[in-house]
Amino acid sequence: MLDKISKKILMELQSDGRISNVELAARVNLSPAACLERVRKLHESGYIMGYTAQLNPQLLDVSLLVFIEVVLDRTTPEVFDAFKQSVQLIPEVLECHMVAGGFDYLVKARVKDMAAYREFLGKTLLQKGVRETHTYAVMEEVKNTSKLPIK
Repeated sequence: MLDKISKKILMELQSDGRISNVELAARVNLSPAACLERVRKLHESGYIMGYTAQLNPQLLDVSLLVFIEVVLDRTTPEVFDAFKQSVQLIPEVLECHMVAGGFDYLVKARVKDMAAYREFLGKTLLQKGVRETHTYAVMEEVKNTSKLPIK
């Protein structure tokens, strides 16, 4: 179980992954050495999986965000494995989740525009094993965060 200080460290790191250890220690009321040790233990125990930079999709010319429902033609372990392996190699795919319900996977992808999406869908996503897709183009991102709730 995490104590109050470790939870505060995680919250601070989610807000600013580039914060210096000295500043982090001051914010959580620890010495820098104790703070560094806590962060190391949080890494080792798997609470902290890594650090990334948040990039601007408009400036990188991938401003169209789409969600795609994917239905496979068969639901066998081999088809699931083949789909999972192939989607790992597609750089436009940001997330892919196997879901319960009316379809098999929910894919989140970013591309330049609708023409690029059509090419992406035809050449990449519609592969052997995919029976149908339903696409939802995002008109406005109301909330976009990777911060997890820490209670």
